[in-house]
Amino acid sequence: MTKEKTYFIEGNISAGFIADEIQKHSNKTNIGAHAFFLGQVRADIIEGMPVKEIIYTAYKEMADIEFSRIREEAFQKHELSCLHIYHSLGTVKAGDISLFVLVSSKHRKACFDALEEIVDAIKLHVPVWKKEIIDN
Repeated sequence: MTKEKTYFIEGNISAGFIADEIQKHSNKTNIGAHAFFLGQVRADIIEGMPVKEIIYTAYKEMADIEFSRIREEAFQKHELSCLHIYHSLGTVKAGDISLFVLVSSKHRKACFDALEEIVDAIKLHVPVWKKEIIDN
């Protein structure tokens, strides 16, 4: 298994960052499939007002432990080549990306199966909190 670091990113996760991360895999010719999840901030309506942004905070030390555990379990259960997890901290505006998970494998089924489990585990176990800021 390849050891890779999980990352928190201050602010939104840009399209350019996502494209660069995917492009970095073009020289890994043992990979046949990539699957990714992008979590986007919605402009939900709260008390009649739209959410304009979310402020994310985390217990970073515990989050790193949980991200590592989730990664280890995914590598043990699925035949993955790579797994990257990036989560925003700080302010992310409605419409911007706050979570990016990229999985790579020789075959697509492993990617698809792993991706849903990983995102569900992040939502359940990683200590990241959000405060919705409504538009006044």
